[in-house]
Amino acid sequence: SIKAIESSSKDDDTTWLTYWVVYGVFSIAESFSDIFLYWFPFYYAWKCLFLVWCMAPVSWNGSHVLYQNFIRPCFLKHHQAVDNALSNIGTKA
Repeated sequence: SIKAIESSSKDDDTTWLTYWVVYGVFSIAESFSDIFLYWFPFYYAWKCLFLVWCMAPVSWNGSHVLYQNFIRPCFLKHHQAVDNALSNIGTKA
């Protein structure tokens, strides 16, 4: 999904791909911390509000803000190493 977002051909799918990238990162982080998070009052209500903010049809929605400020810089910093690792796995397979 990140490769599709960063490609030169921009279609209307960029908004939803951005959402799914943010949702995927959130789900991975949540899987490690869920045992602690469910103890917080109204955790599931806050999670629901967070996901609605990520899907909101406004220019400042959560997916765009989080992707541009956190996920994209991290990806651009490490994308060459990830591509090399995937290439090595592909040749070994």
